[in-house]
Amino acid sequence: MFKCSKWAKQVLSLQRDDGSWGYFHSMSEPRKYPFTTEQALRRLAVLGFTIEDAPIKKAVAYLHDCLTGRNEMPDRKEKLHDWNIFTQLMAAAWIRRFTREDPAANAVAETWADVISRAFSSGKYDHNDYLAAYQRTFKKQARGGRLVDFVHFYIVSLVSDCLDLKTERAVFDHILCHETGIYYIYPKPLSKLPETFMSKTASLYIGAVELLTDYRRCTDKLIFVADWLNGNKINGKWDMGSEANDRIYFPLSDSWRSKDTRADDCTFRIEKLLERINSK
Repeated sequence: MFKCSKWAKQVLSLQRDDGSWGYFHSMSEPRKYPFTTEQALRRLAVLGFTIEDAPIKKAVAYLHDCLTGRNEMPDRKEKLHDWNIFTQLMAAAWIRRFTREDPAANAVAETWADVISRAFSSGKYDHNDYLAAYQRTFKKQARGGRLVDFVHFYIVSLVSDCLDLKTERAVFDHILCHETGIYYIYPKPLSKLPETFMSKTASLYIGAVELLTDYRRCTDKLIFVADWLNGNKINGKWDMGSEANDRIYFPLSDSWRSKDTRADDCTFRIEKLLERINSK
């Protein structure tokens, strides 16, 4: 219902012929234009775009080419990372945000699922097991880059449907209690609710929870979030306040000049989240 909004038109007007928006990597807040490719994709997903929409199909085709070596992301190679591994991870994660029908992206997901499963083979996270699994899996590609904590957007998103039930629930518990939250999404433990509901912080927190609902067999662990949300419902609606306008998750409608429109946007988003938390 927001695909014809001025926000969608703004993003789509900047898409390039190859399907990208120029540089790919940056999940930072899109306060300045032009968008990076993943900023644009995140905003379009929030506005309701799916793989059925031509701009997303075009972007996914571009990412597939980057993943399979037919194209290369134009970003400056970050020396802190094993860049080839990282770019494959980013491309696969974003492809699978929109479709699970890409064999190359699915292969990357299965590879990382195996690494994560080995890290939790004892029933809880063991960093030494993670390190050993990473080095064994990527020994031909690794060039000594920094081994990044796996609790960040790309891996959390990528493996959500690739783990056995026991491992999935252990991973989910680990993410919930992770001291620095989910990198690129929310920087605090998700087990602790935001102090103020009408805030940008609460909106980012909800964004992290939305990501976690991809772990369909673990949503029972998010009932405390549902209770918090329901406790902040007033007169049948939710209002997160003007501060929640972060150009990532909000606004959905063209303008928030009206408090009623703002509340409608917040209510639309939260009702969708509650539906996912409460689904069996």
